[in-house]
Amino acid sequence: MSLEGLVAKYIGSTEHVLKNMKTVEDSININAENIGKVVEYVKAYLKDAKYYRDRKKFEVSLASVAYCEGVLDALKLLGAVKFEWPAKKKERKREK
Repeated sequence: MSLEGLVAKYIGSTEHVLKNMKTVEDSININAENIGKVVEYVKAYLKDAKYYRDRKKFEVSLASVAYCEGVLDALKLLGAVKFEWPAKKKERKREK
């Protein structure tokens, strides 16, 4: 897959998660306000990823969106949010 293709895939996955994730109430001393602040950072990095993609700076775009995914995964591991990456859903469907 080309670098441009990877950027498109990761941006699409991150947008999907941001639209569908749920905040977990009473997660380990993390209140909804703080979760919201972190999600705003994720959205800012996603905006950067799109900005650099549109300017064909795919290396920078990929780094930005990969950071988004890492922060989202960290929130998930902490139990602060619930979501599934689109690729994981497809894998589970194939397993059935």
